[in-house]
This record gives sequence, C-alpha cells and structure tokens, in this order.
Amino acid sequence: MKEEPIILGIESSCDDTSAAVLRGRQLLSNVIASQAVHAAYGGVVPELASRAHEQNIVPVVSEAIRRAGIRPDELDAIAFTRGPGLLGSLLVGTNFAKGLSLSLGIPMVEVNHLHAHVLAHFIEEEGEEHRSPSFPFLCLLVSGGNSQIILVRSASDMEIIGQTIDDAAGEAFDKCAKVMGLGYPGGPVVNRLANEGDPKAFAFSKPNIPGYDYSFSGLKTSFLYTLRDALAENPNFIEERKADLCASLQATVIDILMKKLRAAAKDLGIRQVAVAGGVSANTGLRAAFEDHARRYGWEIFIPKFAYTTDNAAMVAMNGYFSYLEGKRAELDAVPFARVTM
Repeated sequence: MKEEPIILGIESSCDDTSAAVLRGRQLLSNVIASQAVHAAYGGVVPELASRAHEQNIVPVVSEAIRRAGIRPDELDAIAFTRGPGLLGSLLVGTNFAKGLSLSLGIPMVEVNHLHAHVLAHFIEEEGEEHRSPSFPFLCLLVSGGNSQIILVRSASDMEIIGQTIDDAAGEAFDKCAKVMGLGYPGGPVVNRLANEGDPKAFAFSKPNIPGYDYSFSGLKTSFLYTLRDALAENPNFIEERKADLCASLQATVIDILMKKLRAAAKDLGIRQVAVAGGVSANTGLRAAFEDHARRYGWEIFIPKFAYTTDNAAMVAMNGYFSYLEGKRAELDAVPFARVTM
C-alpha cells in the first residue's frame, strides 16, 4: 500500500457537487459546482438538488482530475460521501463512485460527512505552512444541520459529547434571517449586517440545558416575539434596526456555542480546540475562538474559508486516513440520510 496514495473525493450530500484529488495529504485540486436554483424557494429542494447533481458530476470530476495533472488510471481509490445528507443527492455521488470504481478497477472508501468536516484540518496545500491539531482534540462542528461538540481521539475515533436537541445554530440563523426578509441562505447576510450593528442592542433567550448539549429553539422563539411586539408599534422596525437585530442574534448564538465548548475543554483538560462546518465561516465565531485562545490558552484551529462549506477535499482527506487503515466499501453500499459518528 502506498504511503501517499492518490485519492479522488466525491461530495454530493446536499446542493454542492464537488470533486477533489489528494496525493497523500496534499491537495491537488478541489472543484465545486453550486446550485443557485434553491434561492428562489428559501431552502434546498431535494428533487432539484439531485437533478443538478446528475448534470454536474461528470464535468466536475473530469475537471478535478484535469486540474490535478493526473490520469484517471493513476488513482488509487475513490472516497465518496455515504451520509448523512439528502438521500437523492447522496445516491448520485454513490452510484457514480461505484461506476468509476468498476471501470478503473480500484477500491472505494465510504466517508461520514461529519467526520470529513472535522478532518478538513489535515488538508495540506503546496507552498503553504500547515498546522493540524494533535490527538486528542475538541472540535465544534456547526452548520445548517448540525451543532456538535466532538471529542476527536483519532482520525477514526470520534465521539459526540454534546449536540443540539432541536435546531442547529446555522438553522437558527437562516430561519431568523428569513422572517426579516434577508433571503436564503441567511447566515452570511446576518454575519455581514452584524458587523454594522450593536451586539448588545437586544437580549434574546438563552437555554439552560444540562451537560454539553445545545438548544436554539428558545432563542428563535424569543427572536420572533421581539419582532412581533416591536412591529405592532412600528411597522418599519425591522428595516430600521436590521443591523442591531443581526448583531444581537449573532452574539447570542456565539455565546451559547462557546459557553458549552469552554466547559467541555475545561472538564476534559483539552486545550487543542478546532471549529468546522459552514458556520465556522462566521467572522464573529472566528473572533470568539481567537479571544478564547488568548484568555484560556487554547491552541485553536480554524479552517480556510474554502473548507468551511461542503467540499470534496475534506472527503478525500477522510478517505486518505480510512484507506491507510485498510477500510474499503463494498459495491452494494447504500447511502444513509441519517448516520451518527
């Protein structure tokens, strides 16, 4: 078995079709085709997503191999996202991986999408200085569908020690943005407007959940009630206070996230702390990590913006570790819409 295998990663769990090639841990290419069609519906439409994956996957994979400067017959394995995600979207990537595996006579490696986000921290790029966490470390995984604190003992041994019992942090951003008429996805818009507002302008509800678990439904309800009561007195309230609302919402979400993460790091005696997932692109959350590094002596790991959203580079990275461990996927493997760590 090669020490630096060439791995093709395929990601199709939601609405981004992506393919990437790694040689060992070094990234050779990472191609992503996004789907703008969902913006008109205020969220991802599963049927439209799977159709778009069917249209995109061949050109995306071909372009990733071309940019990597390799031939298809130089690939050693194909890593594909098996779940969690939208079942129709996952089927496209899974079936493509099977066909390519058969045609090239190389093995497949299945990837847990959540594991892949965590392992994105190990991707190396030529000409750039790289830092990756040492095991064990804590990772805060935050996205539109997940808010979890993960104890990462190794590349294949991860334990969720805390997670949301209802809405995810990214979901709370998107839903609150929607009621303010900010469009979809709302998280980036909230982040941009928050930089212009006062984070202490409004006080929203914070949950009292035991352990390391999260809850964001109460915050969302508190936010909606604030809008309802204020709009009854001033129909222009949202437009006039949009930046302050976003800043206060963002500050509350970040405070909830960091309080539990801080407790977990203290209780477990771990100072290597990472963040991953779509919400890790939020500048306020990144600033909070920097602040905690100064205040609590954490060694922090924040991904490049390119690796915060769904991408195949992280899938290939996960595939690299699994390949070296001798793990292989069978041709009868089927995707899972919901899987755990």
